[in-house]
Amino acid sequence: MARVASNPVGLHRFRPCFQVAQLPQHARTSLHFRNEHRRFPTVSCQQTPDPTETSTTEKSIVEPGSGNDSSSQATSSSGDSGPPQFPNKNTNKQVALVSTLAALALFLSGRLDFGVSLKDLSVAALPYEEALSNGKPTVVEFYADWCEVCKELAPDVYKVEQQYKGRVNFVMLNVDSTKWEQELDEFGVEGIPHFAFLDKKGNEEGNVVGRLPKKYLLENVDALARGEASIPHARVVGQFSSAEARKVHQVADPRSHG
Repeated sequence: MARVASNPVGLHRFRPCFQVAQLPQHARTSLHFRNEHRRFPTVSCQQTPDPTETSTTEKSIVEPGSGNDSSSQATSSSGDSGPPQFPNKNTNKQVALVSTLAALALFLSGRLDFGVSLKDLSVAALPYEEALSNGKPTVVEFYADWCEVCKELAPDVYKVEQQYKGRVNFVMLNVDSTKWEQELDEFGVEGIPHFAFLDKKGNEEGNVVGRLPKKYLLENVDALARGEASIPHARVVGQFSSAEARKVHQVADPRSHG
């Protein structure tokens, strides 16, 4: 033992090993990473590999006939399909025609639902005297151009008229006209719109006044068209405009029903 301690050369040989143990933590970590990195090719290049193990390089090899080969063929075929096809002139014409028809249908539906005015109904209405003499049941509407409820119900009235056209008379009487003073008293018109339902002989079966769902008008008109002895809604009152606010004026044409 005394001989080994007295040999300075032997102590010098073991000194580097003790110096490595004194390196800082981050230096040892870096050294450890480099050592592992250097060991990796040694493991993959061993002369007698275990047949049960497969290296990372072998796993990435794709054998012929596998699924990836078909996907690569699809990719190559799609790449060789040529430039994209653009619509021809016939397709453009068809698209333009469909767009035009759709716009026309939208315009007509808007006209039927929202574009019908009281003036339109008045022009299409049958004269009162003619309605009482043609042997058909009649619906008489008392209205005014300034009546907001009358304007609101105009599209519904138009739809019902078109549905029963030729079977039921539809008459429009403007309460602002002095010509209809007697009819206003006869039917007891106090609010508008006022719908009076008359049978074939001109006798009143009931009336509906003001803003109400369309079914009230529709069901009453249907009963008239079928010749029923009575109507389902003989006296119904909703929100209306007062007939006392009417603006009386003389009618230039005494034959006018407006």
